[in-house]
Amino acid sequence: MGPQRSSGLTQFILAPNPGPMSLDGTNSYILRGPAQSAVVVVDPGPEDETHLAALAGVGTVELILVTHRHADHTAGSARLHGLTGAPVRAMDASHCHGGGKPLASGEVIRAAGLEILVVATPGHTSDSACFHLPADGRNGSVLTGDTILGRGTTVLDYPDGTLGDYLASLDLLEALGPATVLPAHGPVLPSLESAARDYRTHREERLAQIRAALARLGRDATVGEVADAVYAGVGPSVRRAAELSVAAQLSYLRGGSEGQPAPPGR
Repeated sequence: MGPQRSSGLTQFILAPNPGPMSLDGTNSYILRGPAQSAVVVVDPGPEDETHLAALAGVGTVELILVTHRHADHTAGSARLHGLTGAPVRAMDASHCHGGGKPLASGEVIRAAGLEILVVATPGHTSDSACFHLPADGRNGSVLTGDTILGRGTTVLDYPDGTLGDYLASLDLLEALGPATVLPAHGPVLPSLESAARDYRTHREERLAQIRAALARLGRDATVGEVADAVYAGVGPSVRRAAELSVAAQLSYLRGGSEGQPAPPGR
């Protein structure tokens, strides 16, 4: 599949890795400023030679960025570096290649005729980051990785990802206003502000369900028992993801290492 337009300054190529967690597959984004031959690639996706060759062929790849450590985003990055010579940068140094330095929150990257703002958004994983393109259309755009998806909700990869971090990241993204959402999985969304608010509402509803389950089952109920009560309808392919989310929410409610829960209702 060739590049598809996702916003004024971005295109994407859908990777051939559909699944219960990756939806239709990974959206590998191509960022390019006006009248530029150079591009930035975000989330190369799996180590699939046809997909990586398509990314390498869209222009002169100047830089490769990854939103977080999961293999459906990073597995092809070393090979894409090999094909293009472009350095790979990530929050986690172990996913940097070719002399690429770890990303820093608040950093402004200038590449391919663009300014790309790095926004650390831990929660899905501890190393999750989003990339803000303020010049992409009237309201800008944000590549949200797995922090906000085009459809469905995000799994917290507990204990690496925590609910306290995730809620703080949603607040940070909501403050960026009605920017276009360019997610790593699923379709483009029109408003980051709205999507982040909806995600927070969903999390608060889940927390209320888990509080109710604990009231019935007892405060010391296990992750499996709570998952049976709250995620009774999920299939086996996403059961593990449901249990991870329950574990993150129980830690949050029980005042684990991530701190005390925030007040409800914001």
